[in-house]
Amino acid sequence: MSFDLWVTLITLLGAVILFATEKLPVDIVALMVTAILLITGVVTVDEGIAGFSNPAVITVGCMFVLSSALQRTGALDALGRLLSKSGGSSPGMFCLLIMCCVAPVSAFINNTAAVAVFLPLVIAAAAAKKVPASRVLIPLSFASQFGGVCTLIGTSTNLLVNSIYEKSGQGSFGMFEFAPLGLVLTLMGGAYLVFLGGWLLPSRRAEQLTDVYQLGKYVTELRVMEGSPLIGERIGQTELSKEHDVTVIEIRRGKRSIRASSGETVKIDDLLLVRARPDKLLAVTTELKLEIEPEFKLRDETIRSDEVKLCETIVPPGSPYIGRTLADLRFGQKTGVIALAVQRTGHVLREKLSTVQLRIGDALLLLGEQADIDRVRAEDGLLVLNELETPVRQRGKSVLALAVFAIVVVLAALKVLPILVGALAAVLVLIIARCLRPEQAYGAVDWRVLIMLAGILPLGIAMQKTGAAQAITDVVLQFAGRDSPVALLAAIYLVTAILTECMSNNGAAVLIAPIAIATAQSIGLDPKPFLVAVTFAASTSFATPVGYQTNTMVYNAGGYRFSDFLRVGVPLNLLFWGASVYFIPLFWPFVARH
Repeated sequence: MSFDLWVTLITLLGAVILFATEKLPVDIVALMVTAILLITGVVTVDEGIAGFSNPAVITVGCMFVLSSALQRTGALDALGRLLSKSGGSSPGMFCLLIMCCVAPVSAFINNTAAVAVFLPLVIAAAAAKKVPASRVLIPLSFASQFGGVCTLIGTSTNLLVNSIYEKSGQGSFGMFEFAPLGLVLTLMGGAYLVFLGGWLLPSRRAEQLTDVYQLGKYVTELRVMEGSPLIGERIGQTELSKEHDVTVIEIRRGKRSIRASSGETVKIDDLLLVRARPDKLLAVTTELKLEIEPEFKLRDETIRSDEVKLCETIVPPGSPYIGRTLADLRFGQKTGVIALAVQRTGHVLREKLSTVQLRIGDALLLLGEQADIDRVRAEDGLLVLNELETPVRQRGKSVLALAVFAIVVVLAALKVLPILVGALAAVLVLIIARCLRPEQAYGAVDWRVLIMLAGILPLGIAMQKTGAAQAITDVVLQFAGRDSPVALLAAIYLVTAILTECMSNNGAAVLIAPIAIATAQSIGLDPKPFLVAVTFAASTSFATPVGYQTNTMVYNAGGYRFSDFLRVGVPLNLLFWGASVYFIPLFWPFVARH
């Protein structure tokens, strides 16, 4: 084998390992891939930077902005009101209604944006109907994926595979070309969740937030005894927070509750509501002459009052908080709230919260006044879950945002304008019309996704250029055989689906799409059905909470366990696999019709 081929195969293997283990952020891994291919000369400079000018990458960026405009103008609020006002409390019917609302929306706007809009609304509506959130949040995530595969712009993966297809010179996909198979799978997936959800989905009643975040052993009351060195000191400047990592939540003085941020001085007999590790509490009670209240029992009502509320939030995809700590963000100073705990994939973090690097899907339990919580919501970094969101919308602009978006879709479907041109023009119209400000448009773009897409595309070029795709294809053909296109289709779908569960769905698509094209060319078949298999397998990830960002978003919010996704998702993945292998040749024959 040539040097370039060895470099490409080793880089491919390294990228898969790094994507799967998440040792580094996906965008950094993608840039490393590009750097290695450029340094070794496997790709030219023009080929190495081609991803940054790729139409799919720019279109994905525009779709982030258009999705944000629909969200900010309240264009989707009517569907939210439909959820809250719908009659009946049957989990099955409520689940069906959610999917009927979410799937059509996610066919046209970014899946994560659709879930971000509906997540607080679904939780609030489920609470009102006394339906456990765990019965409906997995269907919410899955339905967004069902809808996303129905159109070319439904997910970034669809656009990416289409771009690779166009670059190969073999053809391209139309705006609604995926719709026939997408609708079939949506109906099958919806029926599966409605009729089998009662047996497969967990039914966990909502618990108190103090129980969910296991704060009982970590939050308690300390009485200030005579002779305590804390007496006379401002509460934020005492040894408790400076030297002992004990966070004072509030002071209770008689019938008064005084916020810790007020700067009040400590007095004898004050009760301090604090959060700390048990071993820290034992140390400070002796050293600072404090006494633990023996009758204290923590409940949500202990912390909440008419002025102060507990608030559960999550870190959504695209949040500027990702990869940063609360200390870096000066979160408490900017918002006025106190972070009590962080829940990450079922594990509660309480120690040194200010130094925890936040990740997508992290759930934060916050304490603050209503004005502070509104400030948190306005920051756009966190998604408030346990309150029905009531931000100020630009309702007069919602019709314009919907109309502009519809025009883009229609013009692209009729091939009057390329999607990229229409999307760029739409972004400019919405900014000029003040549906969103320029800084909001920039903030709406998930730059990590764009960098990852642009950085990983040169690997696909290298795979085709060096023959790596053909080499892998030869191995696949040895096992699956050349005489059965259906077996090859099934193998490509299955490999893509497995990769998607353990790494970026876009990364999986970029790695497998060149192999799919090379496989089709090797046996004289049309590559389109094989690329459809890659697209659908990469865009529907049900078996793990980390395989797709919408799954990560609902994981903590629904109180799920990893096994819940396996139990519900694996049969659905197998169902989609079998149905796709059967229907793809019917809609896209292996031999192109001329």
